Amino acid sequence: MSSPLNSCLYECSVFHRRLLPKKHEFLYRVFYLLGDLDELETLDSTLRLLKVNRPSLYSFCEDDHISHGASSVRENVTRYLKNQGVNEPVGKIKLLTLPRIAGYVFNPISIYYCFDLKDAPLASVAEVGNTFGEWKPYLVPLQEDGTFHRRVVKHFYVSPFSDLDLEFDFRFHLPDERLQVFIDDYRGNDRELLSILTGKRVPLTDRNLLLFSLKYPLLTLQVIFGIHWHALLIWLKGLTARRKEANPELQTGVHRPHKSLANHPSSCAHSAQEVNSNNQ
Repeated sequence: MSSPLNSCLYECSVFHRRLLPKKHEFLYRVFYLLGDLDELETLDSTLRLLKVNRPSLYSFCEDDHISHGASSVRENVTRYLKNQGVNEPVGKIKLLTLPRIAGYVFNPISIYYCFDLKDAPLASVAEVGNTFGEWKPYLVPLQEDGTFHRRVVKHFYVSPFSDLDLEFDFRFHLPDERLQVFIDDYRGNDRELLSILTGKRVPLTDRNLLLFSLKYPLLTLQVIFGIHWHALLIWLKGLTARRKEANPELQTGVHRPHKSLANHPSSCAHSAQEVNSNNQ
C-alpha cells in the first residue's frame, strides 16, 4: 500500500570514482529522505520513528540545514533563492537529505527541489557538507530539458585531496520513482572526480524506517567512517592532503564556518563576495 505522503524514502547506491591524479573508486548503499517541507508537522505527528526538531531514532532538525536568519528551513531556502535572483513566488519545496540517526547527522549532499505556485519545477539548491561541520549552498537552475544543471567554482573545502578552485558540475533529475544525482569535479576540461547517486522510491512509513534501521544500522556513522577510510586509502596511494587552514580566502560563503575561518569574514555566509560570485 502506497503512502499518502508526498514525502518518501529512496534506497540508493552511491558511486565515487577519482580519475586524477590517482585512480580510486568505491560503491556503497544508503537511503535518503525526501521530505516535503510543508509536511513536517504531519511527519512529526504520524510517524513514531521519525520526529521533527526533537530526538527520536530518526529526526529531521531544521538547524542542520541552510541558515539565512529565518526560523524555518523553508523560509531560509526562500531567502537564499531571492538573494540569488530567483524572484518568482515559491510553492512547494522538497528536501533530499540524510536524517539524524540516533542523534547523529552527517550530510555530504542535500538537495532542495523548489517549485512555483503551480507545482512546476522552479530551481534547485545543492547543499554540500564537509567533515568539519560546515556546509555551503549552490543554486542549480532549471534547464529547458527539465533537468537542473550548473557548473560552478567550489570555493569550499570538501576533500583534502581536491583543490578549492575546482568546479562542481551539478546535474539533477527531478525525483519521481527514481532518483538521479550526478556531481563531478572538473579542472578546465579534465574531470577529476565523478559521483553518482541513484535510488528507487520507497514509501515513508514506520515499517520501512525500521527495516532500513536493520539494513543500514547507524547509517550516518557508516558514511563518515567510510569517508575517512577511503581518505586513508587515497593517502596511501601517494596523494598529498591539503590542510583545512590553508587558503581560507578561497573558502567563501560557508555556513557555520570552522574556527580556521574565524579571521576571514569573506569566508562566512552572506558575504557580498559570495552573492556576487554565485550570480555570475
